[in-house]
Amino acid sequence: MALCSSVIVVLMCSSLCFCYALATAKFEDVFQPYWAPDHFSFEGDAVNMKLDNFSGAGFSSKSKYMFGRVNIQIKLVEGDSAGTVTAFYMSSEGPKHHEFDFEFLGNTTGEPYVVQTNVYVNGVGNREQRLNLWFDPTKDFHSYSILWNQRQVVFLVDDTPIRVHTNLEHKGIPYPKDQAMGVYSSIWNADDWATQGGRVKTDWSHAPFVASYRGFEINGCECSVANSDAVNAKRCANVGGWWDHPMLSELNVHQSHQLIWVRANHMIYDYCSDTDRFPSVPMECEHHRH
Repeated sequence: MALCSSVIVVLMCSSLCFCYALATAKFEDVFQPYWAPDHFSFEGDAVNMKLDNFSGAGFSSKSKYMFGRVNIQIKLVEGDSAGTVTAFYMSSEGPKHHEFDFEFLGNTTGEPYVVQTNVYVNGVGNREQRLNLWFDPTKDFHSYSILWNQRQVVFLVDDTPIRVHTNLEHKGIPYPKDQAMGVYSSIWNADDWATQGGRVKTDWSHAPFVASYRGFEINGCECSVANSDAVNAKRCANVGGWWDHPMLSELNVHQSHQLIWVRANHMIYDYCSDTDRFPSVPMECEHHRH
């Protein structure tokens, strides 16, 4: 499949963004419902998932990947979405899994949407960051992306980096590079914590809550289920994929400035600054901007 090829041409363009050939696929080419298929609807090139007081819903990629970029355009739940969570994430399996999370926390009408990111390494998470988006994500589709290579994991919103998780193995800090991950999205009720710490509950009179998706892109090293993670990791690390190009080993100057702007103007929570939860600063917080 050209879409999932491990050999993607890097475009050496002059614009200051992550530039490479991306192929948009149909939903059914790369994804499948894994939870409540009766809560899906299809409208042109868009896929809708709904949450009601019977069930949420979710979809997953048909394959797993190690390194590359995943991008999905999402239009989030409109109106009073308090108590709901819409998630877009990558994850491996097992108790020592790796995971990269976007979680969009619903709000009461007129309040800003909050996006929470998290990184799990070897089954350990608790690396939450939260920020308010600088636009209304319910009015139109916006792009949410995860770039993953051997040097960094970058979370992007409309190609603006909002978080970087750097490989600090040389400091003795584990880095997620040895487990193939699936790509997932789901919508569910989380009113025990999602909105104002659970103080605002889901108002089911506004159901169904609908999130819409389009622009499905996965460009990475596709991993065979017949191979072990060790075999897949070795192959994907040595295949010479576009994701290992030197220009993608760190943010460029413009991207670094974008990240600084996001953190200064839109971040509302960073686990690195939470001394109640972490009296000792987590080790990775001392070494990189993330």
